Amino acid sequence: MDLIFSQLLDGLSIGAVLLLAATGLAIVFGLMGVINLAHGEFMMIGAYVTFVVQNIFRPLGGFAFESYYIIALIASFLVTAIFGVVLEKTLIRRLYGRPLETLLATWGISLILIQFVRSVSLAMVIGIAVTALLGWALQKFLPLPLKQASFASYLKGVLWTVAGIVGLIVISTTASIGRFFSNPWFGPRNLDVTPPKWLQGTWGSIAGIELPGIRIFIIILSALLIAAVVWFLTKSVWGVRIRAVTQNREMSNCLGIPTDSVDSITFGIGSGLAGVAGCAITLLGSVGPNLGGSYIVSCFMVIVLGGVGNLLGTIIASMMLGIIQSIIGSGSLLIAFPDMPNSLRSVVEFFATTSMSYVLVFIFIIAFLQFKPTGMFPQKGRSVEA
Repeated sequence: MDLIFSQLLDGLSIGAVLLLAATGLAIVFGLMGVINLAHGEFMMIGAYVTFVVQNIFRPLGGFAFESYYIIALIASFLVTAIFGVVLEKTLIRRLYGRPLETLLATWGISLILIQFVRSVSLAMVIGIAVTALLGWALQKFLPLPLKQASFASYLKGVLWTVAGIVGLIVISTTASIGRFFSNPWFGPRNLDVTPPKWLQGTWGSIAGIELPGIRIFIIILSALLIAAVVWFLTKSVWGVRIRAVTQNREMSNCLGIPTDSVDSITFGIGSGLAGVAGCAITLLGSVGPNLGGSYIVSCFMVIVLGGVGNLLGTIIASMMLGIIQSIIGSGSLLIAFPDMPNSLRSVVEFFATTSMSYVLVFIFIIAFLQFKPTGMFPQKGRSVEA
C-alpha cells in the first residue's frame, strides 16, 4: 500500500499541474469560446522563464538562489499574462465568432513559439525589435489622407511587410558579426532546472510513508492559486463582470460592462495560470520546446469532462485524470496486488504504460460523455438555455 500511496501523491501532483493549466483554458474557453491551441506553449514560456530566472540567481548563491523559485513563479505569471493580453488584442480579438480561423491561428502561434525558443538569439531579438519599432513608426507617421483612403488596410500590410524585410536584413547582418549574436539561447535540447534545497528531500511522513517536498509543494501551490481564482471570480468587481459576460455577453454589453476589457483580462489571467503551471512542471522534469504539446490534450480532456467554464468540474476532472494516469500507467497495481485474477491482471498489464493509460482515459471520457454530453457540471445561464 505504500507504493499505491506514493503513486497517489504523484497523481495528485500531476493533477495539480493539469488543474493550473486547465483552469486558465477553461476560463478562456468558457468566456470567449476560443479554442487556444497555443495554451501548451504558454506553459512552455513559463518553464523557460523559470530557467532564465534560475540562471540569473545562480551566481548569487546562498539565500538569493534559494529564493529564486518564488521570483520565478511571479515572473512566469507576469510574462505569460502580458504575452496573452498582447496576443488577444492583436490577433484573437479579430477572430471572435470564427472558431475555425481561431483554431488555425492559435495552432500557427504554437508552432511559431516552438521554433522561436529553439532558435532565438540576440540577433533575432534585435531584428524583431527593429521590425516592431519600424512597423509602429510607419503606421504612426503615415499621412492622414493615406490613413483614410479606401486602400489603407492594404497599405498597412505593405508597410508591415517592408518592416519585416528590414528586420530580416538586420538579423542576417547582426548574426554575421559573431557567435555572441548568432548563438541560440536555448537550442532544441532539453534543459534542467535545479529545485532549491528547501524543495528537495521530504517534508515529513505519514504512517511511515515519506512525503516528497516537490509533490506536496505543487499540490499546495495549486490549492492556493485556485482559492485566489475563486476569490477573484466571486468577490472582485472584475470577477463579477467576467461571470456576467460568461453567462450572457449581449446583456452584459447592454448594461455597460466593457466586454473588450473583460476579454483581455480573462485571456491574461488564463495565460498567466498556464505560465505558473509551466513553472511547476520544471520541478517534475526537464524543460524543452515540445513541453506544452504533452499537456494540451490533457487540458482539453479536463475541460470536456468537467464541463466548460465550471471550476469545480475542472478540479475534480484534473485530479481524476492525474490519479488514473499515475496509478494505472505506472503499473503499481500489479505490484501492490500480485494475487489479482489472471483476467483482471491481463487487462491491467495492457494499460500499464503511460501511452496506454491515455487510451484508458479516452475510453472513460467517451463512455462518460454518452450519458453526460455536457460534462459533469454543465454551464448554466440564459444564453446556454437558449
